[in-house]
Amino acid sequence: MPRKFGEIAFTPQVQAAQEQRGSRQTYERYIANGPDNDSITPKIEEFIAQLDGFYLGTVSSNGYPYIQFRGGPPGFLKVLDEKTLGFADFSGNVQYITVGNLSGNDKAFLFLMDYRHRKRIKIWGRADEGK
Repeated sequence: MPRKFGEIAFTPQVQAAQEQRGSRQTYERYIANGPDNDSITPKIEEFIAQLDGFYLGTVSSNGYPYIQFRGGPPGFLKVLDEKTLGFADFSGNVQYITVGNLSGNDKAFLFLMDYRHRKRIKIWGRADEGK
């Protein structure tokens, strides 16, 4: 298990829940011994290139999460460098919930899913409304 995942996902509240339910020691070992896994590898780049959609999560100023599907032809989500992804933002329903959420909190979450092969990648990061 990647160390960076644990640093982000295992908040004090999550750690307390793990402790209460008996899984904390196992995850502590995974995190202590795991690689950072905070860069896009060629294998991940290949996975990303074949996707025709993903889910983008943001958080509103009132603390509620918002998840939106983003879709396009395979390759619309691109690896720009080992730490940066970019995608064409096709017009949608013009509610601008994601854009509004990101203006107050730039933290974002991507859930990349290959349903056919039952593989997924979770990416935590920060969003920049590039031009």
